[in-house]
Amino acid sequence: MQPLERAGAALLALVLAGGCLVTGLLTAPAAHADEWRDKQYWLGESGITKAWEVSKGAGVKVAVIDSGVDAQHPDLKGAVAGGYDASGSGQPNGQKGVGSKTEHGTLVATMLAGRGHQPADATASPTPGPAAVPPDGIIGVAPEAQILAVSTWLGSANPSGKSDQDQIPEAVRWAVDNGAKVINISLGSTTTEWPQSWDAAFLYAEQKDVVIVAAAGNRVGGNTQVGAPATIPGVLTVAGVDRKGAASVDASSQGISIGVAAPAENLLGGLPGGSYAEWAGTSGATPIVSGVAALIRSKWPEMSAKQVINRIVTTAKDAGAPGKDPLYGFGVLDAEAALKGNVPEAGANPLGSIAEWIRVHRRGNLATPAPLPTSEVPSAVPTLPEATVPAAKPPSQRDTALGAAVVIGFSLLFVAIIAAAVVQLRRAARSPGAVAEEPDTGVMDSVESSRKPEAGSLSGS
Repeated sequence: MQPLERAGAALLALVLAGGCLVTGLLTAPAAHADEWRDKQYWLGESGITKAWEVSKGAGVKVAVIDSGVDAQHPDLKGAVAGGYDASGSGQPNGQKGVGSKTEHGTLVATMLAGRGHQPADATASPTPGPAAVPPDGIIGVAPEAQILAVSTWLGSANPSGKSDQDQIPEAVRWAVDNGAKVINISLGSTTTEWPQSWDAAFLYAEQKDVVIVAAAGNRVGGNTQVGAPATIPGVLTVAGVDRKGAASVDASSQGISIGVAAPAENLLGGLPGGSYAEWAGTSGATPIVSGVAALIRSKWPEMSAKQVINRIVTTAKDAGAPGKDPLYGFGVLDAEAALKGNVPEAGANPLGSIAEWIRVHRRGNLATPAPLPTSEVPSAVPTLPEATVPAAKPPSQRDTALGAAVVIGFSLLFVAIIAAAVVQLRRAARSPGAVAEEPDTGVMDSVESSRKPEAGSLSGS
């Protein structure tokens, strides 16, 4: 690791982008099915229930890079298909809560792919249909998608010593290699820059055609502007809106990298152990958008990641200043339009490309090298005229005489120098008290910089 990169690691501190906005806890038996449905207003108001007429996310794996996911939560039974611990301090399957907010990953996962559950005193239906809605619990945006739980330790000192600079790229690569078609990162920071160690991992995801969705961060957490990883080109960055569709004062930051806005207030998610919490923040808005991306990838498995992102942002309802703006991006999420709308194909990801950014800003190109040619390539036709050999001429007598004179002159000069040296040595030998002068060996004064490297810290978002 280069010294500059190590310094960058000290400045970058990722935190969970919305966990600090948990407003209250609710136990599972405390409410009936209708009350849970009423609290999940975003399912109807964002067009998700209408989008379910087209897709529910079957066959799509979504990696939740977060604090770990409780796969035993009643609403996640059968939803978690695997996992990994990138922190070095959790369980190998990523299903143990780690870091400063151990509940955060379960909140995110239930909102994304919760399946709800039958009440304890209910008689199970012998042949439940795939479109049936369980009566209790949290229904995620993509209730038939599968979760890959990837645990990371953020927000406090990691016992294993692994920093976010190491954990995030490791988590992204594992998710890609294990079949994730969508990656949810409900994490944020107060710096727009990211470590160079992240470049290759996000480039890898881009080359493998994976959609990455990240939280913009929350003003109440100190993130007045979007921070990394939501600033990485090609990432679908999610801002937050309130129940009226206006930019959330507390639960959203702003920045030019925002792609779309989604509900971020009065949210509801599951907690480890089977209970629930009302919460707010772009941490909760992000899995709503990730869930819609899963619905699209399930409906059109061959659709590229850039087309999935284009479909989401193109069908968003414009808000704020006309066109793309730093509060709403392209607009507020409309899941029904994203699944049912007629969207022209895009030539490129509307949110940019990490490969192009690396080429321009890192002065390098980490793209996959072109394969070597398999057949012999003919040599190019020479473009220079054929060389000609100049005709030889007999040597000039004048040139020969001049050359001889020069040689003789230099020989006489050399003899004179030798003779003078011999005379000088004899004189020195006659003076025994003389001491040869030593060369100057003065010590150079060391210069110590009075300016120490600047240190910075990042607060939670």
